[in-house]
Amino acid sequence: MELTQLQISEIISNYTSSSEGFVTLQSLIMNSLMFHERELFVSENKDEQCNGFRSRRWYSHGFEFSLRIPRSRSGNFYPVLLGLIRNESEERARLFILLYTKGLTTEQIGEVSECVYGRSYSKQQVSYLANSCRDDVEKWLCRNLSSHYLAVYIDATFISTRRDRQVSKEAYYTILGILEDGSREVLSVVNHPTEGALCWKDELDTLEDRGVKEIDRVISDALTGIENAVCAAFPCAAHQFCVAHLKRQIINSVAHKDKPAIASELSEVFRMEDDSVDSLWGYEHFVTFVDRWEKKYPTLKKYKTERNMAYFTYMDFPKEVQRCIYTTNWIKRLNRKYKRTINMRTSMPSAQAVIFSWNHNGNGRNKKCL
Repeated sequence: MELTQLQISEIISNYTSSSEGFVTLQSLIMNSLMFHERELFVSENKDEQCNGFRSRRWYSHGFEFSLRIPRSRSGNFYPVLLGLIRNESEERARLFILLYTKGLTTEQIGEVSECVYGRSYSKQQVSYLANSCRDDVEKWLCRNLSSHYLAVYIDATFISTRRDRQVSKEAYYTILGILEDGSREVLSVVNHPTEGALCWKDELDTLEDRGVKEIDRVISDALTGIENAVCAAFPCAAHQFCVAHLKRQIINSVAHKDKPAIASELSEVFRMEDDSVDSLWGYEHFVTFVDRWEKKYPTLKKYKTERNMAYFTYMDFPKEVQRCIYTTNWIKRLNRKYKRTINMRTSMPSAQAVIFSWNHNGNGRNKKCL
């Protein structure tokens, strides 16, 4: 007996009125499509033979489907339907990665999955899916770099990180480079438990191993010994200490009533875009400033050292770039952006998780700055 289209529709409607019937019918249709696709594949390839089936469960929109995936003897048969299922799984993994890098925990992502896909994922399952992109991050961190950078900013920030069942603040070293076309590029993000000049020396040496031959200037905080690390790795690079950091240190060490006068004098010492001054002029006027105030504030004496000439390196460069290179503000803004994501969690489960999260929140070279 031949059924009409309406009769077929009614039978299917009655059969799929329950979730069990819907799942059974969908599984039957998908298995039938794959079975006949293999039949066609074998008929078109005379050297091929059928080789049974393998079972797989597929979760979609709150339903679990039981699939019997046909195989060929050579293993060259791959059903079109399986490719579509794989694409959906990859999209789900990308969603989990996006949510993770935006600050959600693996447990929260599992709850979101239950709302969207009708299936809850455990923390371990979410981590496994997110791990699918970790290799890409590792490759990106080890990629070859340009041979020349106009400027390189270096800075470390501290994140609560779990290590050996204990949580402590650990240092994450970020290096930001400025290319010849003026665009910014994150060169490296790496973890060391503490910050120190020797660690920075190792990371700068790594830049050379990755292809960097020349850096015009390095901008950093005045960490003890950092100038030796920079000079050892890139002896021809000019070195600029962060002026904003120094100003803040000095202003915070004086009485409130003297802060306006101190700030005004420091602004005069650290002139911007003035072709009539150079680094020697700046340092000499800074020493004069310290001489004027050290009787009232003896702690200022420590700033009278030739090492601090590095605060005035920017004066020896064209005025058009001075505001770009006299502080580490750019890289500190980048680190603050990273920390906004991290701070949504109490602590990170590992150093690798921190670096993975950071590199999925922005590692391009898209922004022009010079």
